[in-house]
Amino acid sequence: MRYVTVTALSHPGLMREHNEDSLVVGPWTLCGTVTENPQTLVFPLGRPLVVAVADGMGGQPAGEVASALIVRHLASYGPSLDSEEAVRDALNLCNHAVYAAADRDPALSTMGSTVAGAVVLPDALMVFNVGDSRVLDATHDGLRQVSVDDSPPLPPGRRTTSIVTQSLGGADRFIAITPHVTTSPLTTDGRYLVCTDGLTDPVPEDELDGLLRAHSDGRAAFELWKSAIEAGGPDNITLALIGVGGTSDAPPASGRGDPHLA
Repeated sequence: MRYVTVTALSHPGLMREHNEDSLVVGPWTLCGTVTENPQTLVFPLGRPLVVAVADGMGGQPAGEVASALIVRHLASYGPSLDSEEAVRDALNLCNHAVYAAADRDPALSTMGSTVAGAVVLPDALMVFNVGDSRVLDATHDGLRQVSVDDSPPLPPGRRTTSIVTQSLGGADRFIAITPHVTTSPLTTDGRYLVCTDGLTDPVPEDELDGLLRAHSDGRAAFELWKSAIEAGGPDNITLALIGVGGTSDAPPASGRGDPHLA
C-alpha cells in the first residue's frame, strides 16, 4: 500500500510578537499557534490530499485572520481538488472570501496572505501558489523550486525581497488573482518541502538542500527550523515535508498528540 507522510511545524521565530502563518494538511489546520516539535501525519494514497502554508502579510492588519481563513477553506475543498481547474477555482474562492471578510469588518480592511502548497494525487502532484511562499522538490540532483515567486525582479547581489506582486486579499478593493498551478508525475520516495519565506529568506537554498540530504521526516523538519532560528529567526517559520512511500503499518492521519491540530 502506498502512503503519504506529512511532517510539519509552525513557529513565530525570534523577532515577531505572534505567528501570522497558518497550515493545512488534509482535514487538519494549524492557525497562528506554535508547535514545539514537528508533528507527523500519515495518509493512504488515494483521495486528493492538500498540504499548504499561508503567510499573513506583515504590516497589514489581521494577517493571521486572512491566513487562517484560507487554510480552513482549503481543508474543506481538499477532497474535490482533483484537477488544475479545481485548484484555481478554490484559490479564487479563497481570494473572494478574504475580501468579503474584510468588507464585513473595517478592522480587517486590506488584510491579505500568500499561499503555497501541493495536492497529492495517486499518480500526480499538483503544485500551486499565489505570492512568495514556496514549494521545493528535493530531487536526487538537488533542491528545485517548483512554485513561482510573485515578486519583482531583484537587483544584482540581492537574494530576497519583502515585496509581493500578488496575494489573496491585501488591497482596499477586490483584485483578481492568477494562481500558478502545475502538475508533475508523483514518484515513489519523492520528497517535497512546502514553506513560508520565514524559512527560505534567512536560509540559502544550498543549506536547505544539505539538511534534507542529511535528515528525514521529523529530524529534517527540526533541522530546517533550527537553521532559520540560527540565522536570526526574523519572521514566522512554517513548513511541511511531504514524503511518498511504498508500504505503511502506520494508522492514517493521526495528530500524534499535538492539541493544536484540529
